[in-house]
Amino acid sequence: MGLTIHYRLHADAPSAAVARQVVERLHQAAMDLPFVEVGDVVELAGDALRFDKAQNDEVRWLLVQSTHWIKNETGVAQVRPSRVIAFTAWPGRGCEVANLGLCRYPAKIEVAGRAVDTGLDGWHWESFCKTQYASNPSDGGIENFLRCHLTVIKLLDHARQLNLLAEVKDEGGFWECRDVVVLAETVGEWNRHLAAIVGRWQDWFGDDFLAPITDYPDFERLEAEGRNDDANE
Repeated sequence: MGLTIHYRLHADAPSAAVARQVVERLHQAAMDLPFVEVGDVVELAGDALRFDKAQNDEVRWLLVQSTHWIKNETGVAQVRPSRVIAFTAWPGRGCEVANLGLCRYPAKIEVAGRAVDTGLDGWHWESFCKTQYASNPSDGGIENFLRCHLTVIKLLDHARQLNLLAEVKDEGGFWECRDVVVLAETVGEWNRHLAAIVGRWQDWFGDDFLAPITDYPDFERLEAEGRNDDANE
């Protein structure tokens, strides 16, 4: 729960070598942006795609996000990649890492004893980066949030220039409006709203119920303002 940027990438690369070249170009763009940390491009296949074989927590989370889900007659089915070429970029304190890259998926999987088309031709990536908690005053507040959020958006702009970008859903609204003032106001609204929700949960379950918003030094003020906003709606 929290303000998040969702994104999908796609490429019709004819080979893994070409896919890697495209990912490496995106990786170089990340290196040129103010990310706090950018990991190396990793290329994984076979046993290296197993979570228990992950080199570290970052690679493990990257592999978790590489798993795709498709709808079927009984609900949803999990589609694991056959190859992953990706990297991790950390925008800054309080912000989730952004994983970007490309995956190759099988054309068919077995569901309930029968073959099902995945519809995943070419190379794909679908992921998200939660930026809201970069607005914690202890981590730099709104200024830190804006830097983190805008850095991820700028990298997605580069993905679009590389013809990689399939879709972006920015819960902060910046992707569409490109208005920093609106983005700052939006994260403020999200902070107040979530503080009010978590405050109610604490009323029900006790103060031991914690969430990232409770780490804010001004949580009580945000909670009161959020409850007031809800009362005036």
